[in-house]
Amino acid sequence: MFRHTDYLQFDAKPEKPDPVYAHKLQELIGGAFGEMTVTMQYLFQGWNCRMEGKYKDLIMDIATEEIGHVEMLAVMVARLLEGAPATDPTTAAAGDPVVAAVMGGMDPQQAIVAGGGALPADSNGYPWNGRYIIASGNLLADFRANVAAEAQGRLQTARLYNMTDDPGVKAMLKFNLARDTHHQNLWLAAIEELQTDGYEDVVVPNALMDEEYAEHATDLWHLSDGEMSQTGGWASRLAPDGVHQMGFLADPQPLGDKGSAPAPDPLLYATYDGAKGAPATAAVGTEKGVLGKLKDALD
Repeated sequence: MFRHTDYLQFDAKPEKPDPVYAHKLQELIGGAFGEMTVTMQYLFQGWNCRMEGKYKDLIMDIATEEIGHVEMLAVMVARLLEGAPATDPTTAAAGDPVVAAVMGGMDPQQAIVAGGGALPADSNGYPWNGRYIIASGNLLADFRANVAAEAQGRLQTARLYNMTDDPGVKAMLKFNLARDTHHQNLWLAAIEELQTDGYEDVVVPNALMDEEYAEHATDLWHLSDGEMSQTGGWASRLAPDGVHQMGFLADPQPLGDKGSAPAPDPLLYATYDGAKGAPATAAVGTEKGVLGKLKDALD
């Protein structure tokens, strides 16, 4: 259950309208690393969490806070769009202030679709997409993704902070920057605690460690023209997992054969020179083709 209060987590009061900046601010709402993404990412991680207690409670605390961040940004966008003013040149070009604002860089959909409000979209108007979220059910994998999401969101907030001189907008972004900083630290601390609590073998994606080819879990393959990667500490140290010794392979050689495709099914009409002979399961003379063979296999 969720409850809503009329009060924002922090003020969203611009000193003056700015429809062009409202267009830019959409990225923090509906972009790949916007607040809608982390909101839904954390909510689904919490709902899918199989461990009642502190980890689930942490996820849900942060997830619910992120709903409030979407609200703050939406209110800020609506207030920045108030009156939809424009610069003098665009005002002179179009008497209607909304038209002038659109000509000056405002997102027209904010006016046409949202009626002067925020959209569930990024700064290009691309609708927010549920595929942005990561909620795998594995807490360590998810928490690592959360650190990255907060880092990218904070970076974009910092960039937008330098794109405005409005003290009210800057004040809200300062608050958001601080919360993103703390959330990064919360996820990093939770990763450490998962390991301390002894869930590493159960929860950490270490599955099939005894099945993997361990000899290939150690060396950095030198595959670029750059010559400095071997000077990093990662080229000669005990790995962060405490198991593998990290090294550097200066002249790696391919371990597989040529990556050529097999002969095509004739009914797919792919260009083919006959070099590999007829395909073993050619459908020549049949009426079923690929779909028919698939059906036969399933039958």
